[in-house]
Amino acid sequence: MANFIRLRRLGATAAAVTVVAGGSYVALSDPSVSANDRGGPALDAVRRKIADPFALVPSRTVQESALIGASSASPLDILVVGGGATGCGVALDAGTRGLRVGLVEREDFSSGTSSRSTKLIHGGVRYLEKAVFNLDYGQLKLVFNALEERKQVIENAPHLCHALPCMTPCFSWFEAVYYWMGLKLYDLVAGPRLLHLSRYYSAQESVELFPTLARKGKDRNLKGTVVYYDGQMNDSRLNVGLACTAALAGAAVLNHAEVISFLKDDASERIIGARIRDNLSGKEFDTYAKVVVNAAGPFCDSVRKLADKDVKPMISPSSGVHIVLPDYYSPEGMGLIVPKTKDGRVVFMLPWLGRTVAGTTDSNTPITLLPEPHEDEIEFILDAISDYLNIKVRRIDVLSAWSGIRPLAMDPRAKNTESISRDHVVCEDYPGLVTITGGKWTTYRSMAEDAVDAAIKSGNLSTANECLTYNLRLIGGDGWDPASFTVLAQHYVRMKKKYSGKVVPGVMDTAAAKHLSHAYGSLAERVAAIAQNENLGKRLAHGYPFLEAEVAYCARHEYCESAVDFIARRSRLAFLDTDAASRALPRVIQILAVELKWDKSRQKQEAQKAKEFLETFKSSKNAQFHNGKHN
Repeated sequence: MANFIRLRRLGATAAAVTVVAGGSYVALSDPSVSANDRGGPALDAVRRKIADPFALVPSRTVQESALIGASSASPLDILVVGGGATGCGVALDAGTRGLRVGLVEREDFSSGTSSRSTKLIHGGVRYLEKAVFNLDYGQLKLVFNALEERKQVIENAPHLCHALPCMTPCFSWFEAVYYWMGLKLYDLVAGPRLLHLSRYYSAQESVELFPTLARKGKDRNLKGTVVYYDGQMNDSRLNVGLACTAALAGAAVLNHAEVISFLKDDASERIIGARIRDNLSGKEFDTYAKVVVNAAGPFCDSVRKLADKDVKPMISPSSGVHIVLPDYYSPEGMGLIVPKTKDGRVVFMLPWLGRTVAGTTDSNTPITLLPEPHEDEIEFILDAISDYLNIKVRRIDVLSAWSGIRPLAMDPRAKNTESISRDHVVCEDYPGLVTITGGKWTTYRSMAEDAVDAAIKSGNLSTANECLTYNLRLIGGDGWDPASFTVLAQHYVRMKKKYSGKVVPGVMDTAAAKHLSHAYGSLAERVAAIAQNENLGKRLAHGYPFLEAEVAYCARHEYCESAVDFIARRSRLAFLDTDAASRALPRVIQILAVELKWDKSRQKQEAQKAKEFLETFKSSKNAQFHNGKHN
C-alpha cells in the first residue's frame, strides 16, 4: 500500500509539472529565453578576447603588481577571496561586466573542495525525490536551476565536460516502475535542457552494457535497469580554465596569496581592502577594494572572523570520500548509480579519465586544509559496490582515495539552525564583505552571478553591461570539437630525450592526442608544439597519457607554481593513481625547476611537500593496517 501511494504521488507530480509547463515552468527552467538575447556587442568583444589564438594570460608578477597598485585613491571594484569554482566564477562574471577585479587564493586554484568533487554535473535526482514526497517547491526550484546550469556548463566548456549515461539497477518490478517514472519526471523537468532521454533496459541488455553488473545478489534477481543522463567534468581543469578565462577578461588573479587581515574605514568601519601575504615570496602588501566577496568555501567562516571574531558560524561541513579503481570495474561511457544502499546512502561507480571513480560517503567532519579519508569510509564504499558487481572487489585495487569537504550552508539570518541548505546563501553580515557559500559545482555560474549582483548593490558599483557568462565559452572551448585530436595525431610527433641524452621521435598516439585535446581544448596544439620542439614528448608515468610538455606549458600559461599544483590539479595524476604520481614527481620537479628557476633547496622542499600531500591519498600501498586490519 505504501509503495502504491509513493507511485501515485510520483505520477501526480509528473502531471502537475506537465500542466505547469505552459507557465511558470518555462520561467523557471529556461531563462535562456532572455539570457540568449543579452550581451550583444559587449559579449562579442569578450568572446573575441578569450578565443584569440595568440592571447596569453598575464604573468603572476603582472597580476600581483595590479593588486599592489589598487590604492585607497584608486581601489578595485571587487576583491574576491577564494579561488575555487565559485570564486573564479565571480572574478570572471565581474570582469566581463567591466568591473575592476582582483582575486586571491591561499593555496592554488581548485585546491580545496572544487578538485575533490564527484565529477558529476547534475540536476539532483535526490532533490527531485524530496520535492515530490515532501511537496517541497524549494527543492523543485533547486532542481530546475541545476538542470538549466548543467546544460550550460557542458556547452561552455565542451572539451572538459560531457554527457554521461548512468545506470540504476532494479531488483523488483516496483523499483523498475518507480525509478522509470522518477527519471522520466527528471527528463520532463529538464525540458529544453535535456541531455538525452532516459530509458529502461532488460536484465540481459543491462549486463551487455555493463558486464561487471551482478544479475543475482543476496536473495534477489536483477529485473532490469533504468539509464538516465547527467554530465561529467574534469573539475580542477575546469576551475583552472575559469581562472585563466577571468585573467584574459581583465581580472588580476593570484594563487598562493593569503588574506591575513582586512582594512577598515576608520569612520564607518566598512571593509575597504585587505592585507595580503604572497605565500611564495613571503612578501606582504595592501590592496584596496570597494567590496570584498568571500568565496572561501569551507573556510568562509574563518574569513568572516577576520572581519568580526564573534560572528555566528554559517558552515556545516560534510565529508565526501571517493576512491579510484582500475578501468575494468566499469565500462567506458557508462556509470552505475544506486540511489539507496542498505543503509540508505547513495553509491556510484563512474568511468573517469580512463579509470573508475566510486563513492561516496556523507558524514560530519572537522575543517582541515588536507582532509584524509578514513579506512572505514573506504571499506564502506568497497562493501557497497561489491553488492552490485559480479567481480571480487579488493582493497588492493584502490589506486587513490581522497576526501573533500562540502560546505553546507546555514543562512545566518535564519531564525532556526535546522535550515541547513543544499542551495547557496549570499549575505552581507559585515559592511563591505559579501559572503557566498553552499550550493554545488553545477551551479557555480548562477552562484557567481548572484554574488556579483549583491556586490554591485553593496558597493553601489556601475557596470558596463549585464552578466555575460551564460553563453560564454571558457578558454580552450571555442572552436573545439570531439574530432580535434586527429589534427594532433596527424601533425605532431613527440620528441623524447632518452636517459643517454639522445633524442628520438615518438608517435603522437591516439591516447596522448585525445588527452591533450580534452585537457586543453583548442590550445592543445601549443602543448603538442612544446612536446615536439623542446624534446618534452615523454610520458610522465607508465600507463597514463600525461606528457612532460604539459609541465612546461602549465608553468608558463596556467599559473602552475608548485609540484602539487601540477600532479593534483593541472594534471589529475594524484587523483587517478597516487603511486604513478609519486613516480612522476622527480621529473615534474626537474622541469618546473627550469621553468621557475628553482634552486636545489627549493626542489628538495617541493619533493617533501608533494610527498606529504600524496600521503593523504590512501591508495592500497598507503593503507594503514593494525593487528591485520585496516585502521
